[in-house]
Amino acid sequence: MSAAGSDERSAVHAASGKRLGDAHPRQEGPTDLRLVPPALATWVTAALMLDASQTWVTGVTVGCLVAAGVLLLLRRSRAVGGGAAWPRVLAAAVLLCVAAAALSAGLHGADVRRGPVPGLADRYATVNAEVEVTGDPRLTRPRISGDQAAPASVVIEGEVRRVRETGGTEVRTRAPVLVIVDIGVGSGAGRTPPADTATATGVGRAPSAKGPAQSPWLGVLPSTRLWVVGRLAPALVGGDRVAGVLRVRGQAVPQVVEGPSGAQRFAGRLRAGLREATDGLPGDARALLPGLVVGDTSRISPELDEAFKETDLAHTLAVSGSNLTIILALLIGPPGLAQRAERRGLAPRLGISLRTTALFGGALTLAFVVVCRPDPSVLRAAACGAVALLALATGRRRSLIPALATAVLLLVLYDPWLARSYGFLLSVLATGALLTLAPRWSEALRRRGVPARWAEGLAAAAAAQALCAPVVAVLSARVSLVAVPCNLLAEVAVAPATVLGFAALATAPLALPVAKVLAWCASWPAGWIAGVARTGAALPGGGVDWPGSWGGAALLGLVTVVVLFAGRWLLRHPWWCGVCGVLLVLVVVQPPPLTRVVTGWPPPGWRFAMCDVGQGDATVLAAGEGTGVVVDTGPDPALVDRCLRTLGITRIPLVVLTHFHADHVAGLPGVLRGRAVGAIETTGFEEPADQVEFVRKEAAARHIPLAQAVAGEERRTGPLSWQVLWPPPPGAPTPDGPNDASVTLLVRSGGLRLLLLGDLEPPAQQALLRSPEGASVAGVDVLKVAHHGSAYQDPELIRVVAPRLALISVGADNTYGHPAPSTVAALGALGAVVLRTDRDGALAVTGTGEEVRVARD
Repeated sequence: MSAAGSDERSAVHAASGKRLGDAHPRQEGPTDLRLVPPALATWVTAALMLDASQTWVTGVTVGCLVAAGVLLLLRRSRAVGGGAAWPRVLAAAVLLCVAAAALSAGLHGADVRRGPVPGLADRYATVNAEVEVTGDPRLTRPRISGDQAAPASVVIEGEVRRVRETGGTEVRTRAPVLVIVDIGVGSGAGRTPPADTATATGVGRAPSAKGPAQSPWLGVLPSTRLWVVGRLAPALVGGDRVAGVLRVRGQAVPQVVEGPSGAQRFAGRLRAGLREATDGLPGDARALLPGLVVGDTSRISPELDEAFKETDLAHTLAVSGSNLTIILALLIGPPGLAQRAERRGLAPRLGISLRTTALFGGALTLAFVVVCRPDPSVLRAAACGAVALLALATGRRRSLIPALATAVLLLVLYDPWLARSYGFLLSVLATGALLTLAPRWSEALRRRGVPARWAEGLAAAAAAQALCAPVVAVLSARVSLVAVPCNLLAEVAVAPATVLGFAALATAPLALPVAKVLAWCASWPAGWIAGVARTGAALPGGGVDWPGSWGGAALLGLVTVVVLFAGRWLLRHPWWCGVCGVLLVLVVVQPPPLTRVVTGWPPPGWRFAMCDVGQGDATVLAAGEGTGVVVDTGPDPALVDRCLRTLGITRIPLVVLTHFHADHVAGLPGVLRGRAVGAIETTGFEEPADQVEFVRKEAAARHIPLAQAVAGEERRTGPLSWQVLWPPPPGAPTPDGPNDASVTLLVRSGGLRLLLLGDLEPPAQQALLRSPEGASVAGVDVLKVAHHGSAYQDPELIRVVAPRLALISVGADNTYGHPAPSTVAALGALGAVVLRTDRDGALAVTGTGEEVRVARD
């Protein structure tokens, strides 16, 4: 750098304000905490007063105002007498904030309860309503209910502006509602309106995918006004910012009354341009990059979303202060140097003064909020950034703790519902950890020889985890043991992915080919983040179950304090520190040989395992070291994935799906996660259609061939062989529903004979006995009882099979009454030992034809 250039740059900085470079921020003395009590008082008051009656709100407001006035008068009299009055001033400020928070919360709470909508919701009235959309539509994950998957739905946050009950008069109002639009596979599918129609219709491009993701409802932009017909119902959760839930059925295309605002149209085009720029990227990067940049998670698959939650990386999918910080850092450089003559960033290199830099930063912050939507974390980041930018513009030194407290105070007064937002709480806790604990922990690590960059990263991740983990445990009933290393590994890629992603976002409307190149460059760090999440989630001991209550949160806080004190002692004893580190790695990785020695699971030489997946079926046939044939996958990907990990299954030559009910196929993504799968074999009876499409989509995404099983087929892999007994070949009478079309297998393994009946019911069981293959089922060693042990069994089949061991896969406290006492009694009367997963957990069969043993997990 030339001396002339340095002098010129210093002159520009000096012109920005007389205070520039007077002192380093660390020389300003202790942290100013005076705004923290008013901010906390405002937060607590708002959370409590949202449901309070008008009498309570008035009483608290007036009482606090009177008390604050008295304290200020006393302060004035003490000041005249020469006494100290600052404690009274602080107390008065807290009381004034409490009064303001009570008034604001009371007004906002009354807004939700005011008007006709709450009454109509209590009566479950069918209404015509004009709804203004206030948030991005999102597609919900289909819920598994018994053997069916509930239809997919689009959830939209909005405000009812006009409402008319059927046969009634129209009323103008302003009530927040949650609109749920029921859609099925292909509902609303077809050609969605192109992006350039957003000006006229308010519907932009829906995320590009097949099935429900093509619904035009997903392309509706915030600020659009829609006319909908649906049934109102009370809010799902009491005390929420919703006057009712408006359920819309049968309306495939949204009816637009008024298009979105210009700002939202512009933001919609930017977001659509980013999606288009990422269309050609690999799967994970294609899904993740829009989420990292603008919080667009429409392409995130359920399994990837679960991986981010398991590793506590979900915050990277919710736009937060880190995103804004990264972008502002490009403009103003490191915050610690923003007021000094040696400040960095693009602004000083372009010769821009501090005040002009603050104006540019303010415009950038506003654009950030519009494009990324005003979520709690985005608002908190924007408010904190605005306070910091104001400090730059006025030439005053700033402290980030007062900036955070000011942001909380202003945001909660503006929107008291944030006081009950878990996202807002986590955002503030994480920021507070980075500003208070992280610098001290980083300094302690550096004193012990840890390199500066590693110390800063480790301290930041550990501090955020320490403060946020209790709240996360309340939400997920789980504590991640890999959160800190996963966050450390992901952090190195967040900044480049965010910067390149924002560059692609800004470039796409002007030069799409350039945006595609930028997106391709961003795909590498984005893919790295997704890989970290998947790897961390795949570790057997990556997390432990924890009580999902505030009592559990308090207990976790206590455990965290104990761990921190133990950690301080361990840092003084490197050998013990290393031993604890090795033990933690072993707990998290859980090598199968070591796990088998410690827990006895899975037992050596196991032949057949029945996973505990709740109300569903998922079984595994051992086919060699680390290899197994999976028969059905249960209703939950996480449960079957965990079962396969404990069994050490990494290679699956064949997945057999006996039929397409959700409790047998919905867990398929968990089976395919991180494993080599050769093929998927299914029944030829392709109903229900939505689950058939689901299986085809999962197989196509991983290029796994699909085949259909028919009676008479015989296969062998390693020591395992099996014969398909049912369903019959094409041309036979059509089965009476999916259950009676279940693939039925007779398996031979190590001298054992096992019969897997799927969900066959009496008509098909009787037909199986009469078929040519029926004679082979007599006298088996192990029976997988049909249909979770329901009462619908053919007594003759049970008599002929006469198993030595009968296993029932069933969920605890299920509403179907499975297994039926009559079925259990009939099996016991034949001398069979009956075991069930709801009471006995996962089961593994060992032994030979002469002796059958079973182990329980």
